[in-house]
Amino acid sequence: MTRPRGGAAIAVAVLVAVTGCTAEQTEGASGPAKRGGGGAALAAVDSLTVKGRAPKTGYSRERFGTAWADTDSNSCDTRDDILKRDLKQVRFTGGGCKVSYGLLDPDPYSGKDITYRRGRSQVDIDHVVALSDAWQKGAKYWDPSKRIALANDPLNLLAVDASTNRGKGDGDAATWLPPEKSYRCAYVAAQVAVKKKYGLWVTAAERTAMKKVLTGCPDQKLPTGGNPTKAPERFRAR
Repeated sequence: MTRPRGGAAIAVAVLVAVTGCTAEQTEGASGPAKRGGGGAALAAVDSLTVKGRAPKTGYSRERFGTAWADTDSNSCDTRDDILKRDLKQVRFTGGGCKVSYGLLDPDPYSGKDITYRRGRSQVDIDHVVALSDAWQKGAKYWDPSKRIALANDPLNLLAVDASTNRGKGDGDAATWLPPEKSYRCAYVAAQVAVKKKYGLWVTAAERTAMKKVLTGCPDQKLPTGGNPTKAPERFRAR
């Protein structure tokens, strides 16, 4: 590969310094944020409402329904659906839905290769937009069926290294980005897509952080798809 020279070299250096992503790296990202088609993620940031973070009062995981509900009615829970989607060499227990083995190759957050074994897993299913963050930016006021939809939407879910994910907590783009710099453009694009789809707002600091990352990869596509924004009527959250 020819090394960039002159102005091109400077442009590449600025891109890596600001975002940690080169154009080639952002094209190779894995997970739901790789699947674009919704236009440029950078432009979509400007469509998001900017407001302050509301109090966390009243939040609990149960406000988003039972964990990993089968909202798409395929007789498999959401966690196993995402494991099947994101892992390689997947094996199942008893020929059913339950994933017993697979390879996360690589983990998008850390860049490591991780082996998944049911019951001793080092793999989490992360909510790209954390549920607590969503609660503080609009979800508190939603109908329960919309919160259940968000918690189980494949657009907002990603199989990742458990230890890296624990460090994220309920952080947004202003407070946490994946250590694997080559995934940051795709990760932020996924957050923008989820917040746009569900009408969640962002803080001023969050918006600035999103634009800082995506300015370095202006052609990064906005992910699309996932489930409807209202869960079936049989699901209820407390």
